[in-house]
Amino acid sequence: MSGGVDYRLAREATLSAWRGGALSREQICDGQGELQRNAEFCGAPAGRPCPVCKATTLVEVTYVFGPRLPKSGRCVTSDREMVRLAARKSVSQGYVVEVCTSCRWNHLTESRSIGGD
Repeated sequence: MSGGVDYRLAREATLSAWRGGALSREQICDGQGELQRNAEFCGAPAGRPCPVCKATTLVEVTYVFGPRLPKSGRCVTSDREMVRLAARKSVSQGYVVEVCTSCRWNHLTESRSIGGD
């Protein structure tokens, strides 16, 4: 993926609001069933603990949306698949979401254009 947007400031604002009591744990740990399944079976280890529950089950899940892909996007399951998508002439948009499979925390961490080179 190239030339993207980093959502770390938004992530930190959400965590700060939770730590300050403005948001409940239920509001920030609200991963939907499909996201949780994708995290469990397709997620790549994030290499850092969950910022909410401190579990080591934090993973990153990548979704790609674009031409000739399902309307609901494609959950990228391997580096090989990402290379194939990046080689396409059409431009797609990729989104990386960090997900804790223990407490259901999830947050968009980055988005980038893929392909079109």
